[in-house]
Amino acid sequence: MRDRTAVVGIGTTEFAKELPSTERRLALEAIAAALDDAGIRPDEVDGMSCYSMESTEEIDIARNLGFGDVTYFGKVPYGGGAGCGVVGQAAMAVAAGQCSVAVAWRSRKRGARSSRPWAGVAQRVGGDQQRWTRPFGLLRPVDEIAVLTRRYMHTYGGTRDHLANVALAARRHANANPAATMGHKVLTRQEYLAARWISEPLCLFDNCLETDGACAVVITTTERARDLPQPPALIHSWAQSLPAQHQTMTNFFCDDPLRGPAWACAEKLWSLSEVGPADVDVAQLYDAFSPLVILSLEGYGFCERGEGGPFTDDGGIELGGRLPVNTSGGGMSEAYLHGFNLIVEAVRQVRGTSTNQVADAGFSLVTSGEGVPTGAILFRRDD
Repeated sequence: MRDRTAVVGIGTTEFAKELPSTERRLALEAIAAALDDAGIRPDEVDGMSCYSMESTEEIDIARNLGFGDVTYFGKVPYGGGAGCGVVGQAAMAVAAGQCSVAVAWRSRKRGARSSRPWAGVAQRVGGDQQRWTRPFGLLRPVDEIAVLTRRYMHTYGGTRDHLANVALAARRHANANPAATMGHKVLTRQEYLAARWISEPLCLFDNCLETDGACAVVITTTERARDLPQPPALIHSWAQSLPAQHQTMTNFFCDDPLRGPAWACAEKLWSLSEVGPADVDVAQLYDAFSPLVILSLEGYGFCERGEGGPFTDDGGIELGGRLPVNTSGGGMSEAYLHGFNLIVEAVRQVRGTSTNQVADAGFSLVTSGEGVPTGAILFRRDD
């Protein structure tokens, strides 16, 4: 599949704490915008790929936008882990000839407090949560990641300043992005350190936003991409990972809890690529919580184990640093759409159109959630 397909169109809606549109309407708006960006008619679309948790149905999207005969459609589960898989599987369908033009999207209505899964306190808990997490106080994703964070701090000497580096880098990038929901709010280290705990050692600013909105991309063959209006973002390699003995977000019951899904995903990603971590110019690392960025820096091979925290020092993940990360503001300061806005930003970087553009960005990495079954895509500029 290497370099045989490309993202040729990107589209987003407005991002906000609460939008009046339905999840379906948001999806339609984002996909329509992506098709306009690509210069492709809706009736040319014959492939569709989305999250399994979408309340939007393929038949509704296809009918409302006027798609032709759809010959491929699929879904990928695990929320924050699905984004790169959604795009990668659509690209695989195009490369295999199952379809010629595919759209992939994520539409989300979770800004309102009552819409979040853990708000359903009247619902009975079952499965692994009933046995291993909820009775012991791990009620929300942030509680589960807090345990891993404390283990990382104990094992490798990670500090709150390292976590602050992640949050501050995201906010500084957002401050230059007019579309970012936190773009107008400056964050200082003093404000970070004084913030209230959400689940110690994670404070308010270690958490992603909860956002309404939608993003979409259009994928086609590289050959066709070169005749379309936008510079193509070639899908150089992509991978998914569900490691052995994995338990989503509570990987405490294994020999090495800090060796998360990123490691297996990275091994496959780099094995399919002509390049390695040292060749990546910019990265969009999934950031539902700040420590996931540090774990991903190690898992994808940008530094050794235990060095993810110090890697962020001295502006290491800011524009001009060792590896600019989450240059749109990411899930922590732009918007949280289960990481799909990270994919859009990764495409912008190889197009050369980011609000925090990395000069001559040739390879742009984007990852999905660390701690859950995951995926990653390495985009390449078409020189």
